[in-house]
Amino acid sequence: MMTAGEFRNGVTFEMDGQVQQVIEFQHVKPGKGAAFVRVKMKNVVTGAVTETSFNPTAKFEEAFVERREMQYLYNEGDLYYFMDNETYEQIPISKDTLGDDFRFVKENENVKVLSYKGSVFAVEPPLFVELEITETEPGVKGNTATNVLKPATVETGAVVKVPIFIEQGERIQIDTRTGEYLGRSKK
Repeated sequence: MMTAGEFRNGVTFEMDGQVQQVIEFQHVKPGKGAAFVRVKMKNVVTGAVTETSFNPTAKFEEAFVERREMQYLYNEGDLYYFMDNETYEQIPISKDTLGDDFRFVKENENVKVLSYKGSVFAVEPPLFVELEITETEPGVKGNTATNVLKPATVETGAVVKVPIFIEQGERIQIDTRTGEYLGRSKK
């Protein structure tokens, strides 16, 4: 058990049968009245963000979210298969559980699978990935403006906005959180 007074950023706790993660917290001691804790929290399963206040002595059950490093193997219809890197156990995860940022993950890449009490609720891809562009309009020689963007399809099938001088077949770096082009690959 933990009290609201012990909240810190990133702490996970159980409230009303839901697992919440503290995004921001603030201990408030007004001149008049009792102190309280203002908390901005995110439901780790649904992703909903809420703000609320708690009495610092309010007790909550600490929730332990398990993060396991796993390798994405392949998909079959709406099921995506992952292998635990330590036990070699394979588990299927439904497409609904995967986030929008999963579109940048290719086969045999390592990801973090998040679960609570044995049930998987999210898959975190690496923050940055390098992918090859499979389809884009050809660049025009001398066209080196960096603020003009065009759509490009990468090897996973996702579409990214890239500068107009980027050619088909080039490898680029992408931030999976935002889906933004970061630059050409160093290799």
